[in-house]
Amino acid sequence: RCSQATTASDSVARSRTALALRLFAGRRRALRRCRARARAQQDCLQYVTIIRRRIPVADPLIMKAMPMKLYFSPGACSLSPHIVLCEAGMTFDLEKVDLGAKRTAGGLDFSTINPKGYVPVLELDNGERLTEGPAIVQYLADLAPQKQLAPPAGSMERYHLIEWLNFISTELHKGFSPLFKADMPLEAKEIARKTLTQRIGIVADQLQRSAYLAGEQFSVADAYLFTVLSWGRHVKLDLASWPAVDSYLKRIADRPAVRAAMMAEGLIKA
Repeated sequence: RCSQATTASDSVARSRTALALRLFAGRRRALRRCRARARAQQDCLQYVTIIRRRIPVADPLIMKAMPMKLYFSPGACSLSPHIVLCEAGMTFDLEKVDLGAKRTAGGLDFSTINPKGYVPVLELDNGERLTEGPAIVQYLADLAPQKQLAPPAGSMERYHLIEWLNFISTELHKGFSPLFKADMPLEAKEIARKTLTQRIGIVADQLQRSAYLAGEQFSVADAYLFTVLSWGRHVKLDLASWPAVDSYLKRIADRPAVRAAMMAEGLIKA
């Protein structure tokens, strides 16, 4: 009986080993096919996504075949990382999102991509996703340090940059939100407009002291500020009341990378 039990156990072990070897061989064949497609410079984006779920291998050739992707909505806050991607000269894909229907241009349910339900979302070349504009733009800046879109991490200049990014996010970006809501009472909108006007005054004071928000060089904070303040014309907020802000926005709008991002989103014509 002991001998029979041992034989049965060995048989099960051999079956499991054979099954594991067949699965491994299948995965190896799938990986080789994908690499062959990449060498032929074909679009294997969807195929690579499937392979990655099955094989946790960071193959450099596959990574090169799958660029980052930015999920965006034209003119929304996702314009900020779009500008930064262009400023950094990176290769990336775009996918438009209908924020009302919560569907991507490819027909996907956007809530499966970002449960928060809003843009931007940056899908990295390894399939991981990053959300929230201030985090995304700093990530991109650190990928291209030679472009000097953000001061070195850990420096006091970097913390001042983060300070401005937080200010834009909480005091300006969210300050515009009530003005876009049709069901917001007029009195509440007037209070929001007054507060927003005060906050823009702080930015105007800074721009009278320096060419850009965080100093004398364009940074990711300028991409974000430009994006948010561009909403002024949609809510009848006349930024010409602040000459320093008005001239600043015109200078930023003339940057080639900014124009490229805006044209790609259909915000301006070539």
